Amino acid sequence: MRGYFAVGAEGLSKRMNLGTLMRSAHAFGANFFFTVDAAQNLRKAPASDTSKSPGHLPLFNWDSVDTMDLPRGCQLVGIELTEDSIDLPSFGHPLQAAYVLGPERGSLSDEMLSRCDHVVKIPTKFCINVAMAGAIVMYDRHRALGRYADRSTTAGGPKSERPRHVSGGPVMRTGRKVPGT
Repeated sequence: MRGYFAVGAEGLSKRMNLGTLMRSAHAFGANFFFTVDAAQNLRKAPASDTSKSPGHLPLFNWDSVDTMDLPRGCQLVGIELTEDSIDLPSFGHPLQAAYVLGPERGSLSDEMLSRCDHVVKIPTKFCINVAMAGAIVMYDRHRALGRYADRSTTAGGPKSERPRHVSGGPVMRTGRKVPGT
């Protein structure tokens, strides 16, 4: 897949959720993980992160929304149930994205929401566990930006393989092909 992504959470307090979210981020190929205003005992990967993700992706701990230092061009995507949130199945994932989830039994802060470029919601009947929500969002990104055959309109697998991407020769800005290619 092109681009990069990160996953993080604001105000986490439970070690198991952090570990499970970090393990899922590692499994889905995240490029880094972060916390914002996390409890002091959550400044390192807990035992529930059985993949030992900090050995494979950086972990950043920011004390506040103001101290967050995302890479230039990275779009912040909040995962939150708000009136104007975009339903996840309809969301176009940015190539460079950092997904942030709220705390257990809480919501993203107003400061975090105002910093987000996009706010997305998972269309469920009620709130779900933060680690589960993160895994759903990462799966959706992987499904949307990965090179998979189109989903079948009937039960079962796709009827045809997705065609391989073929690189063409250089194209000038005018749209004309460069001679000799």
